[in-house]
Amino acid sequence: MSEQRFGEFVAVRRHEHVAELVLDRPKAMNAVSTEMARSIGAACAALAEDPSVRVTVLTSSGDRAFCVGADLKERNSFTDAELVRQRPVARGAYTGVLELPMPTIAAVHGFALGGGFELALACDLIVADATAVVGLPEVSVGVIPGGGGTQLLPRRVGAARAAELVFTARRLEAAEAESLGLVDRLVNEAREGALELAARIAANSPVGLRAAKRAMRLGQGLDLRAGLEVEDAAWRSVAFSGDRAEGVAAFNEKRKPEWPGE
Repeated sequence: MSEQRFGEFVAVRRHEHVAELVLDRPKAMNAVSTEMARSIGAACAALAEDPSVRVTVLTSSGDRAFCVGADLKERNSFTDAELVRQRPVARGAYTGVLELPMPTIAAVHGFALGGGFELALACDLIVADATAVVGLPEVSVGVIPGGGGTQLLPRRVGAARAAELVFTARRLEAAEAESLGLVDRLVNEAREGALELAARIAANSPVGLRAAKRAMRLGQGLDLRAGLEVEDAAWRSVAFSGDRAEGVAAFNEKRKPEWPGE
């Protein structure tokens, strides 16, 4: 396993074709400072450019929290002008995760609140363990979810359910979060379970995985006819690929495919 650092608070670890993006500021419960947000964005930009990465898993260090959201101590010191200047940096962290081209999995252990839960929502799948506590409490401190929460949560659980959760600012423990669809899978240990799921996904065609994600993301919110056109374009992008040729050959020869990734 290799590791690459992005600033003081973010690391990327490689497990063959799985990249582990680690939030590594445990003393602050992984609260996202300006420096950390910039590092998340930089790490995501590097991952997006690496065709060997088939799945990215977003994990965290420390026992208490996945991420408790924005660094409110830092925010409290900002002037209005500084807050305006910091906004694009903060957005860059969330959109960096959201726009990763490969499948992404969040591994939630402990608190995932506010921007921390929004980082998880930016992933395709959320795996959690019994320690998980999730929520979007922003209206309780006079703001709104600003890392994608008002858009991503309704897409995940429906408009009325999302409204109730955002308006009440309440926290949900793991079992209720799973029952309402805020997390997708409960496991014994979040990081281990997420990496196991990632390895299973990474056994499939990297070209196929990225095209399938692109089709689902671009088609979301479109009417069926338009969505099927998006799907057809994604199919055409893989139909004549090296991965497709290898997949068919491996199936016929009853062997494990050796994906060229192109």
